[in-house]
Amino acid sequence: MKNKSSTTRRSVLKATVAAMAVPWIVPAHVLGGRGGVAPSDRIVLGGIGIRNRGTKVLNTMLPQPDVQFVAIADVRADQRQAVKQLADQQNGDTACKMYRDFRELLARDDIDAVLIATGDRWHAPMSMYAAEAGKDVYSEKPCAISIELAQRLAETVKRTGCVFQCGTQRRSISNFIHAIKLAQNGKLGKLQTLHASIYQLEDRYDWLPAEPEPPQEVVDWDMWLGPAPWRPFNQAYVDGKWRGFHDFDSGAKLLDWGAHTLDLCQQAAGADGSTPVEYEPLDVTGDNVIECRYQNGIKLRLRKNGWLGLGTCPVRFEGDEGWVETGDSGRMMVSLDSLRAELPEPTIAGTTPSTHTRNFLDCVKTRARTACNEDVMRKSHIACHAAAIAWRLGRKLTFDPVKEEFVGDDQANRMRSRAMRAPWNI
Repeated sequence: MKNKSSTTRRSVLKATVAAMAVPWIVPAHVLGGRGGVAPSDRIVLGGIGIRNRGTKVLNTMLPQPDVQFVAIADVRADQRQAVKQLADQQNGDTACKMYRDFRELLARDDIDAVLIATGDRWHAPMSMYAAEAGKDVYSEKPCAISIELAQRLAETVKRTGCVFQCGTQRRSISNFIHAIKLAQNGKLGKLQTLHASIYQLEDRYDWLPAEPEPPQEVVDWDMWLGPAPWRPFNQAYVDGKWRGFHDFDSGAKLLDWGAHTLDLCQQAAGADGSTPVEYEPLDVTGDNVIECRYQNGIKLRLRKNGWLGLGTCPVRFEGDEGWVETGDSGRMMVSLDSLRAELPEPTIAGTTPSTHTRNFLDCVKTRARTACNEDVMRKSHIACHAAAIAWRLGRKLTFDPVKEEFVGDDQANRMRSRAMRAPWNI
């Protein structure tokens, strides 16, 4: 499948070579018969850093008739083998290739798109490398570990013509969509306050004890660190216990849920192209309440506690006439009797990425913009990072959503970017 809408000399040559290589007798399913998808319509997919969450996302892509998964790149040998086995079982062959260095995967001309599900530190650099290599990108969130990287990622995607999907799948799930519509169509009255759930915030600068570093082929520790500052190996990091450590985490763990929930609040407020202009930490120890305000006066509260038990990642939208709250269970609660009859039945859990990955695959084929494209990601991630910076500093900050910088605060502005370890300081 073509990776861009325009036909280049290179793509014509590739198509010619491919046509010459077709055997004289071809099974019908290869040409699109018997319910199959013709090669010209098939998306050739690769994966980078596929483990727990990444496997769940990949499992929604593998069965799609228009997807062929051909390669996995991972710094861990056991994960490379696990994903290859998964792909080979689905494909009915042993053709899935394994790479330790993701750049070898991106160098393959036959791959149209990549699924990136590494740790936070790698999402933006890998996505930019992939876009520059002519691949479309589905990146797990948080997609950028700083405000600057969110900006640079969005600009790279736009410049290269890449189709980009941020893995905030709740934008594609019915109960959240319905709640947003209630907020947008006036059924709650004039919007007053939006509520987004977040984790207990944590910002650690210590190191875990050094352990013997395994052989590079078993775990490539230097590649695992990537653009993050060097520190000695500890298996706990590789096994996923890196969250909360400043060098690896996006925004003191705020973006782990906030990238979803603040993003939904942005959409409900009609603010996908902007951000709040004020961020004030009201409680930096217990509930982690951070109160934000948009230019039009709508408030946004990031908080850990006080939810109605409707599942993980809950959001609440309040107007001057009523409110709605929903979460990953799919269940919804509203304050107005008139709205109860309109509530949809729960369909899929908020953690299920199937509708979101299908949106991405469809956009790869049509070149349309995805549900959570680079511009949506940019603003929601920047808002999350601004809130995290206010929490770190313990003071109210004012932010210019056009210039994407803090007003009159040099210390906060320095925190918009992070140093990146060579050679990954792109």
